[in-house]
Amino acid sequence: MNAIAPQLDSAIRYDESMSRHTSWRVGGPADVLFTPQSQEQLIGFLREQSSSTPLTWIGLGSNLLVRDAGIRGVVIAITPALGGFEAGEDGVITVGAGLACAVLARKAVRLGLGPAEFFAGIPGTVGGALSMNAGAFHGETWNNVETVDVVNRSGTVTTRNRDEYEVAYRHVVAPVADEWFIAARFNFAVDTDTNMSRLTALIQERRDKQPLGLPSCGSVFRNPQGDHAARLIEGSGLKGFRIGGAEVSPKHANFIINTGDATAADIEALIEHVRNEVERTHGILLQPEVRVVGEPS
Repeated sequence: MNAIAPQLDSAIRYDESMSRHTSWRVGGPADVLFTPQSQEQLIGFLREQSSSTPLTWIGLGSNLLVRDAGIRGVVIAITPALGGFEAGEDGVITVGAGLACAVLARKAVRLGLGPAEFFAGIPGTVGGALSMNAGAFHGETWNNVETVDVVNRSGTVTTRNRDEYEVAYRHVVAPVADEWFIAARFNFAVDTDTNMSRLTALIQERRDKQPLGLPSCGSVFRNPQGDHAARLIEGSGLKGFRIGGAEVSPKHANFIINTGDATAADIEALIEHVRNEVERTHGILLQPEVRVVGEPS
């Protein structure tokens, strides 16, 4: 890796424990953690890196399992500093990749853009939601995308149209490898019935059904077509099942929680156990939503 420019030093941490940056509160150290404070700083940093340096991008660390031996190379954490929000005309908004989805929902609802309410159910950033077509409350991220801005390893920013991407349920394939989302433009219909009370009710519904007060990654598995992963897991008798400090939530079976002393290895082993048991019981092999990165211990 090339020397890092002095003006970037304040945004750099070495041997940084990823347990501080993931919603599961587990994970070994990253060789380098870079937290850009502006798009210009991000571009400058990328231009300084060797083409052989591994790059791992994260947002709020939800939907992410970092293994116990950590991550080699550079982790780039897209934070609210890259989370701008700009309202245009006719329901078009431009949103930075670092904006939390819950914040996007609130800002959009205040503008009367009711179809954006579903973002309140996604526990991550807009960049993460774009990368996996995240969804909640019967809405999906890419349904309202017009264009996205991406940056590549050399720091070049490109605007791409929605139809350049292959998009399906929890699945996005980019037209070019090694490009990362930094912003998106969404088009939401104005809904005169939109109000904060309706959004508050959706958020309360999520709190009632999910173990939000405990470390988790959100939903662990994709819903198989025509069914729900939580129903299959519960039907396999796995609610409350534990490996080490990792537990299938007694409140919502598609959540795995860190009860306090879980390791990434505990969580990964529990994910595999759940998959095996559901396949044995129901004949369906669940597909994880969670992204697993790093090296095992």
